[in-house]
Amino acid sequence: MVTRDMNIMEIVQKYPVAVEVFQRHGLGCVGCMIASGETLGEGIEAHGLDVKLILDEINALIQK
Repeated sequence: MVTRDMNIMEIVQKYPVAVEVFQRHGLGCVGCMIASGETLGEGIEAHGLDVKLILDEINALIQK
């Protein structure tokens, strides 16, 4: 399960399917240098997006 406090790059490494959700919401997390030191919550909020919505989407894909 992915949480808002997890590091973005760790999420991508552990759950590559998360990239699909990032792309769907216009988040370039994978290519962003800041992603290695930023939590998912920080990254999403920096773009003015809904953290819960994106977390729910990522976790739903992981469960499939």
